[in-house]
Amino acid sequence: MRIKKGDTVKVLSGNDKGKTGEVLEIIPKTEKIIVKGVNIRKKHVKPRKQGEEGGIIPVECAIHSSKVNVVCPKCGKPTRIGFSVEKDQKVRVCKKCGTKIK
Repeated sequence: MRIKKGDTVKVLSGNDKGKTGEVLEIIPKTEKIIVKGVNIRKKHVKPRKQGEEGGIIPVECAIHSSKVNVVCPKCGKPTRIGFSVEKDQKVRVCKKCGTKIK
């Protein structure tokens, strides 16, 4: 996948269309990602230990990686990711402005 943990992404479709957030986790097997503040669901939690509180907590759920685009740090626009080879290393590149993405 072209998206890495720590990237800032913008959601292109779905209920959270237009939101931006940081990638917290990547699940390569299913091609899904978890983005901070996006696709929030309510989870009912039972108290497991004595003195611990149960309740309903908000949790970020996974969305498919095709529904997001990486936001370029230079131009600030959501863009597709390309690759180029520099000194025997594969580097991710912004398709709009051509700058390297960490």
